[in-house]
Amino acid sequence: MAPQTRLRNNMFKWLETEGAAYRTHTPGTTNYLRSVQSANRDGPNRKPFPGNPAFISESILSEELRNEIYDQVVNKKNSVRAVSVDFGIDMRRVAAVIRLVELEKRWKQQGKTMALPYARAVHEMVPCTPLFSNPHDRRPHESINDLPVHPTTSPQIFYPVSESRRFTRSDAGRVFSAAPALPHYRVAKEESDPDATVSFVTQHPHRIEQVGKGANKQGVLQPADARIPHPHLIAHERRRITHPEESRENNRLYQQRLREAEKARKAIKDKEVARKEAELLKVQPESSRFDFHFKDVVVSKETTGPDGRGHAAPGRRYGIPSYDRKRGQVKIPTSVQV
Repeated sequence: MAPQTRLRNNMFKWLETEGAAYRTHTPGTTNYLRSVQSANRDGPNRKPFPGNPAFISESILSEELRNEIYDQVVNKKNSVRAVSVDFGIDMRRVAAVIRLVELEKRWKQQGKTMALPYARAVHEMVPCTPLFSNPHDRRPHESINDLPVHPTTSPQIFYPVSESRRFTRSDAGRVFSAAPALPHYRVAKEESDPDATVSFVTQHPHRIEQVGKGANKQGVLQPADARIPHPHLIAHERRRITHPEESRENNRLYQQRLREAEKARKAIKDKEVARKEAELLKVQPESSRFDFHFKDVVVSKETTGPDGRGHAAPGRRYGIPSYDRKRGQVKIPTSVQV
């Protein structure tokens, strides 16, 4: 028997025995091939390629969960941060779900057709995170408190520290930012109440200490507790561990932290909008559908720099010719700005 014929016969034999289960699809479950090891295990199969066990198919949101997220934020006026914690979904994904549902509703009003068969096929091909009626049965869809890599932490720094000194993550952030060490009383104050320190940083980001000059000016790198997406969860967990019998009081303080954080964030946003509106002079001529915005510009050494090309200069983009076509200028990128 020829080798190709033998392989073809083996294929049809497999389709009549083990492969017969893959001819029809069971609604609500994936139809992935199972290896010998995974076939003996219970639970859903999330590895579509038996030859590559390192590849795992990630779950997507079900239609019911997607609509519930939209209802929680738009109709019930819950914050994106609170919904992210309740359902275990990243805040960026929550915002994307709201935008997509708004777009879907707009298309329905415009009479556009929806690719519903395609959506149903995709939901049957990959695992889905369902909507649990009981909040205690909810499982997180993804990690919501991942710490982003800050570009300041990229270089390796060898910083000598005495054995008697307590070197914390706040000290490490100041070393990466090339900032001087804090006085001892400030360090003792931060260590005595870390929750208050994190709340101050997250609610007053404009009051973070600045280092550097000009275009290189930046804030001092804060510890991981203040840079994660949900810093209030650390305070809640610390309170829950120290006071395990006061569950009702712990939940009340947790909700209070959420309200204070949202209130501070809204105040900062409103203040920024008001500041930009105050700096603009709007003029709309009669019988014109255009309005013109004028902004006063302060030309000084601090704003434009000694050569007129400062990062805050008003003519940095339009008023001053670029050096790109000047002879002798280096055109090859020498650094990558993340």
